Amino acid sequence: MQGQQQQAYDRGITIFSPDGRLYQVEYAREAVKRGTTSIGVRTAEGVVLVVDKRSRSPLMEPESIEKLHKVADHVAIASAGHVADARQLIDFARRRAQVEELRYEEPMDVEALTKAVTDNIQQYTQVGGARPFGAALLIAGVSDGVPRLFETDPSGTSNEWKAVAIGADRSDTQSFLEEEWHDDLTLEEGIELGVRALAHLREDSLEASGVGVGTVSVEDPVYDELSNEDLQEYLDDLDEVTEHEDEDEDESE
Repeated sequence: MQGQQQQAYDRGITIFSPDGRLYQVEYAREAVKRGTTSIGVRTAEGVVLVVDKRSRSPLMEPESIEKLHKVADHVAIASAGHVADARQLIDFARRRAQVEELRYEEPMDVEALTKAVTDNIQQYTQVGGARPFGAALLIAGVSDGVPRLFETDPSGTSNEWKAVAIGADRSDTQSFLEEEWHDDLTLEEGIELGVRALAHLREDSLEASGVGVGTVSVEDPVYDELSNEDLQEYLDDLDEVTEHEDEDEDESE
């Protein structure tokens, strides 16, 4: 009998369990954890998004892996979790940003856009016949010369961060960011930090084709995505630092 009651709460998206949980929302969070890592870093000079976009097969075109998305000139989104769910939310964000800019003749505020997206997400946690979105987003941009970085959750909750990771290995990556982030980061240092955070749990080395980096700077608030050639320079610097650290460890032993 108790098992049947458990199943009733499990299957019903609009039904709270006796301890106040919505199981389908929790399952959606688990779907996000199974996605590849996305990282956001806010600096004084702008916002950086770094994503892991490794392909499952050497036959897959790297450009077809969707992890970084331009929403408006001044706003970009990185996703983790179910790609199709994330794409629906990103399309919603693009339409909302375009409508607001046409209506008010100015770019939509990043925080207002985030709240519009999370309001849409939240509706799917209390409507029968639907399921929550199995995706989390990092919404990054510049509003009135101020860099902003927000995270959305399958429950419809949003939080603003200085640096944050979503997807696989979130807790370990978040701990790394907490140790390394500081207020005086430049945009270049923010890119380096994001790449290092992505690499520090990987046993194999990063490849430019398997990493995506996008930025929105305060000086020129337009989304820009780094080319593989530019990315390779950061990865080469990372390899050099790693080699020096390994040499220092050997000497200390």
